[in-house]
Amino acid sequence: MRIATYNVNGVNGRITNLLEWLGETSPDIVCLQELKAPQEKFPLGAIEAAGYGAIWHGQKSWNGVAILARGVVPVECRRALPGDPHDSHSRYIEAAVNGIIVGCIYLPNGNPAPGPKFNYKLRWFERLHEHAKALLATGVPVALVGDYNVMPTDLDVYAPERWVDDALFRPEVREAYRRLVAQGWTDALRKTHAGERIYTFWKYFRNAFARDAGLRIDHFLLSPALAKRLKSAGVDRDVRAREHASDHAPAWIELSDATGKPRGHAPRKTGTARGR
Repeated sequence: MRIATYNVNGVNGRITNLLEWLGETSPDIVCLQELKAPQEKFPLGAIEAAGYGAIWHGQKSWNGVAILARGVVPVECRRALPGDPHDSHSRYIEAAVNGIIVGCIYLPNGNPAPGPKFNYKLRWFERLHEHAKALLATGVPVALVGDYNVMPTDLDVYAPERWVDDALFRPEVREAYRRLVAQGWTDALRKTHAGERIYTFWKYFRNAFARDAGLRIDHFLLSPALAKRLKSAGVDRDVRAREHASDHAPAWIELSDATGKPRGHAPRKTGTARGR
């Protein structure tokens, strides 16, 4: 089983890139971030034509998350992180797919720091801690996947000294990520690429991709029940080099199969929206 994450940086504007990548790699589950589309503008017809069911939580202009599943429709569990009923940002959606609980995450950027946006990021992280702990307590296979907007260590950023005051690299944020992992999660990309520089994001400016001046901010955190099935992980760097590309490249993990897995519902043949 292959699970992927892809911050598409505008799902409608980059639908050609997304469909091309889906056709080439056929991941079983895909978490998308930064849809930048209101709920009714999600391109469900194109996604279904590519063989995927979908649930999504859209938002006009910014944010937005979705979970796609090849050949099935994900069974939605929740579409907001608990802990703040007044939080209007579309940053979390969770579903059951083929016996796995998948949480799709788009954690706040937090810049400028310090400031209100940074404080919101830290509060969001604390809410994620609480929900992640509850998910672990169930003992079921869980993957928390997406754009965390944090470089956990110096190895995850091309020039650490240039990022010391950035909200993606400040000590408070790295400590929040460390405490999250310490609950019992496995950082799949780091587990399979220990000691290596492996990036998932390159700015559009200053020829960053060609210079490999990148960041690792897209992560897979796996519960113990799922971590034991981890076989490999990587980043489809070539997608970042294509015309009209997102500033993120898709990242993926490969899991060994499990027997007796319940599956989601077959996707509808019509274009009826599955999101709410």
